[in-house]
Amino acid sequence: MKKDIHPNYGKATVRCVCGETFETGSIRKEMRVDICSKCHPFYTGKQKLVDTGGRVDRFKRRLEKVEKAAEKA
Repeated sequence: MKKDIHPNYGKATVRCVCGETFETGSIRKEMRVDICSKCHPFYTGKQKLVDTGGRVDRFKRRLEKVEKAAEKA
């Protein structure tokens, strides 16, 4: 390997907005993240379904319009 071209790899402290901190390896000394395994819904079991904003109802209305147009034709 060539000398003096590779970044220094060492311990890095990762801080989450929930307050959790842990160490990992990186070329940075500190990293901040928005979500970690302590607060992610998949790992905590507190998953919430995202409201689709009435997409099924919207689809049904569009389908009815198409069916009515097909009947007239």
